[in-house]
Amino acid sequence: MRERQPSLKRPLIVQPLILQFVTLAIFCSALAALILHADGGGVVADQALAGVVAKAVVREDDGRLAVRMTPALAKVRQDAPTLWFVARDDNGRQVSFGNVPRAFASLIGALNEISHADFRDRAAPYRLSAVVRRAKGPAGNLTVLGHGKLLTFAPMLAVASNIFVVALFLLLVLISVIATPWIVRRSLAGVARIASEAERIHIDRRGVRLSESQVPQEIGPLVRAVNDALSRLDEGYERQRRFIASAAHELRTPIAILRVKIDGAADLPAQALSNDVARLSNLAEQLLDLERLDNGAHSDRIDLALLIRRVAAELAPILIASNKAIEVIVEDPEPIIGNFGAIERVAINLIQNAVEHGGELITVRVAGPAFEIEDNGEGIPVEERGRVFEPFHRLRPRSSGTGLGLSLVQQVVGRHHGHVAFLEAPDGGTIVRVEFPPIV
Repeated sequence: MRERQPSLKRPLIVQPLILQFVTLAIFCSALAALILHADGGGVVADQALAGVVAKAVVREDDGRLAVRMTPALAKVRQDAPTLWFVARDDNGRQVSFGNVPRAFASLIGALNEISHADFRDRAAPYRLSAVVRRAKGPAGNLTVLGHGKLLTFAPMLAVASNIFVVALFLLLVLISVIATPWIVRRSLAGVARIASEAERIHIDRRGVRLSESQVPQEIGPLVRAVNDALSRLDEGYERQRRFIASAAHELRTPIAILRVKIDGAADLPAQALSNDVARLSNLAEQLLDLERLDNGAHSDRIDLALLIRRVAAELAPILIASNKAIEVIVEDPEPIIGNFGAIERVAINLIQNAVEHGGELITVRVAGPAFEIEDNGEGIPVEERGRVFEPFHRLRPRSSGTGLGLSLVQQVVGRHHGHVAFLEAPDGGTIVRVEFPPIV
C-alpha cells in the first residue's frame, strides 16, 4: 500500500485556524469578564418603560397631558407595584403617575434638557432606580422619567456582552476561514506553477528548467536542487547518447566486413550467419537513427505503401529461405511525415521479428497512416505485451538476437510521435500495429 503523503494544509491552514480560534475564544472570554467586572452589579429600571408610557399619554382638548391605562401600562403596573413616572413634552407640559420620589423633584424641571439617563439606587427597595428616555406617542415627543420593572444589571450586561463577543467571534472566525486559505493558496501559487512545469518535462524536451520566480523563499532551495539534478541528467544523457552513437558508427565497419566475408564464404555454416549479421547491421543503423532524430534529422513526405512493398521485396529472400511467405495488403493508404530510413528499418525489424517467432505466413496491411504486421504463430501472452519493449527482455531463451530490437522500434516510432502496440490476431497469432499521426 502506498504511504499517504503529508499535506501542507494542516500546518499552513488547519493548525493556524485552530490557534486563531483558541486565541479568539480566550480574548472574547476575557473581554466579557472585563465588561462584567467593570460594574459591580445592582439593579436598573427597565428602559422599555418610556415607550409604554409615551403610548399611554394622550393630549386633552385644552392641550394638557393625561394618562390612559393601556393594556401595556396595566401589565407594567402589575409587574411593578411601585410604578411611577413623569412625562414632559417639549412645551413644558407634564403629567405624572404614582408616587414620584422627592429626590427627583429638581430634575423634573430639567427634563427638556435631558434625553438619556440611568439612575441606580444603593439599597432595596430601589425606588430611586429610574431611567430617562425620549419616546414618541399620541401626544408627540415626550421625555419620560420613570421607575418600573427592575432588572438585575449583571445578567443584562452579561447578555449584552455575550451578544457582542459572540458576534465579534463569529465575524473573526468567518474572516479567518475565508482569508487564511486564500492567503495560503496565493502564497503557494508559485509551487503549483512549478509543479505544472515539472509535469511538462519529457525526455524529448531536454534542457527545460523550473522557474524560480515567484517561488516562496523556503521552496527555492528545492527548485534549485531539482534544476541541478536535471542538468546532471541532461549531461549524463548526452554522454550516453554520444557513446552509443560512436559505438554504432564504429560497429558499422566490422559488420560490413563481416557481411562481405560471409557472403563470399563457400561453406553453409558461415552463410547461416547472414541473417544474424543483417540483424546486427539493422540494430546499429537504428541506434544511429535515434541520434539523427535527436539532432533534427530531415523529415520527408513518405508513401507508406511504397515503403512497405520495398521492405517486403528486400526481405523476400530471407522468408523464402525460412520456408515462409509474406503478403502485402494496401487499403486507402495515407502519406506520413518522417525519416524514410528510420521508418524503413522499423518495418524491417518488425518483419524479421515475425519471421523468427511467427508462423508460416506474414501479412502486412497498410491502411491510413498506419501499418500492421500479422503472423499466425503462437502469439504473445497478454501480460507480456507491454514488457516486450523493455531492453534485453525476451519471451523465451534463444541463441540469436540481442533483445534490443523492439525497444529501438518503440523509441524510433515515439520520436515520430507515433504509437506501436502488440495485439492478438483473430486466429491466435500476433498483430503488431504501428500508427503515425496523420498529416494535418
